[in-house]
Amino acid sequence: MGLLVGFVTGLPQLFFPIVAVIFGSGSRNRPELIPLVIFAVLLVSLFFRWLVWLRTHYHIGDDDIRIERGIISRTTRSIPYDRIQDVSIEQKPLARLIGLGEVKFETGGGEGEDAKLSFVSVEEATRLRETIRARKAEAVPAIGVSNETAETESLPVFAMQLQRLLTLGVYSFSLVIFAILGGLAQQFDFLLPGDVWDVRRWIGMAEENGVDIRQIDRTVQIGGAVAALAALVGIGVATGIVRTVVRDYGFRLDRTAKGFRRRRGLLTLTDVVMPVARVQAAVIETGPIRVRSGWHALKFVSLAQESKEEGDHMVAPLATLDEIRPIMAVAGIDPPAADTLFRRGPLRWWSVGIILLAATMTAATATIMAFTDLPFLQAGWMLIVPLIFLPVIWLQWRHSGWLVDDRQLCARENWWNRRLTIAPQVRVQSAKISQGPIARLFGLVTLHFGIAGGTLRFVALRPDEARTIRDQVMAAVAPVDFSEINRRG
Repeated sequence: MGLLVGFVTGLPQLFFPIVAVIFGSGSRNRPELIPLVIFAVLLVSLFFRWLVWLRTHYHIGDDDIRIERGIISRTTRSIPYDRIQDVSIEQKPLARLIGLGEVKFETGGGEGEDAKLSFVSVEEATRLRETIRARKAEAVPAIGVSNETAETESLPVFAMQLQRLLTLGVYSFSLVIFAILGGLAQQFDFLLPGDVWDVRRWIGMAEENGVDIRQIDRTVQIGGAVAALAALVGIGVATGIVRTVVRDYGFRLDRTAKGFRRRRGLLTLTDVVMPVARVQAAVIETGPIRVRSGWHALKFVSLAQESKEEGDHMVAPLATLDEIRPIMAVAGIDPPAADTLFRRGPLRWWSVGIILLAATMTAATATIMAFTDLPFLQAGWMLIVPLIFLPVIWLQWRHSGWLVDDRQLCARENWWNRRLTIAPQVRVQSAKISQGPIARLFGLVTLHFGIAGGTLRFVALRPDEARTIRDQVMAAVAPVDFSEINRRG
């Protein structure tokens, strides 16, 4: 059944090979052969998938799990239990319908999952995860332990109902659908009638139907522009809602004996267990619009990365601070109080961008005026651009800063996508002070903290201040046995 699921889900990848075979074999001139060509390509693909399935084995040993695969060149991957950071189960739509899933093993190597088993039954996937967790705890589970038995101690920590899911979708405004349609139109423009990108062609078609764009009333033009803008906003909101519902439907975060268990997904169901000991830092995100309603998002920076694109584990996509605090408390992280004063660098550091932008626009204006006959009023409009960004720079400065207490490091940044990173000092693995040529002119430095799975930095510090903070953090980190920390959970 897993072979069938893999074959069906891989059909879109066969589109271009089928087209290439049809054109290369000359079958396009003999339409009656096209179905035979398509069937032959599908049969060859199924045959090779069968060979791969036949030559793929996995073995659960006393100290590691081994995965062997390969048709001509055989490879064996051995993953010790104490190196496995995370075991997640993912069920895509067809696999979910049949009762199969993919098991992903992650060791925190920074490149997504290190090994994957596709496909096994949900019962086998759950057994693998529980076996690995038990072996890591140096205890062998009893045979026949079910998923329900293993998770009976779980307590619900956070869940999202449909109403909150729709609210998150509205905040997740996205125009990605236009990028997808534009990419498809460029890839398959040969299938479209005429040149869809030729504006003059569309104007000509309108004039052929008795519509002269130049004679359209100004009110109608403004109304059309407003209607187009409203349609654009509507499509963006609808796209955000659809993407959010598909990804986060049924979002549920449970507290288990080992840490957190997160399940979500409408079409593709993911089941991820995040041990508390693997949490390196917490990230609270919000925005100028979202924060007015009290909404925030909480992510955990973990040793195990969820995917190549997303290194943070989302544990609360849309929650209030009162809902976030208990989740962070389980991980041993405390958010700063609302009235806490963050320290921030001088405003002149943020003004460097405006100065460089103004210099660039001035040079561009002078170049245009030197090589064209445009007057200053027509070419000098670009000088207004730096003035537009002045409020943005001020807002960026207002919403940046850092905070150091006896136990934690806090750094906040950005005005639009506001991000507050909180990391216990004992999780810091390195500290680096950097100073570029422009920062040297201002006598400022940047303090970078290395955290497994993420980064944290303090911007625009005085050198003596940065050294003091670095020495304080290193004094707290030096006695810590990281191998013992990472072995827990």
